[in-house]
Amino acid sequence: MIFAAIIAMSLVTTVSIDQPLAPSGGIAQPGMTAEQKSATLRRLIRSATDCVVRTVAADRRLPQSVSSGDVTPLIVDSMSSCVDDVRAMIDAHDRLYGEGSGEAFFMGPYLDLLPAAVQKSVR
Repeated sequence: MIFAAIIAMSLVTTVSIDQPLAPSGGIAQPGMTAEQKSATLRRLIRSATDCVVRTVAADRRLPQSVSSGDVTPLIVDSMSSCVDDVRAMIDAHDRLYGEGSGEAFFMGPYLDLLPAAVQKSVR
């Protein structure tokens, strides 16, 4: 999938967080429950998605992309502006669910749903 490869290449810059944040904003503790992990990750997913939506919404090509029903090129272009938020999401996923799980999540479920979420938000 060319889209996934382009996104992966745009994430060459690495940023990391020392430990995932708990929903309360503090550092997550070992032995977090599934609900706590999910809440922590949801916050980071929302942050990354909000960044992509803001960047896409500011793109002058948006009206044409929305009318054609394909915001994918705008999403790809937004990754350079949102790399910190996306990297934080991936790194936290790795810390919460195991090494390598963050990239798999990003390249799979996250990117599968992102175009629809962006399209819905910018309409």
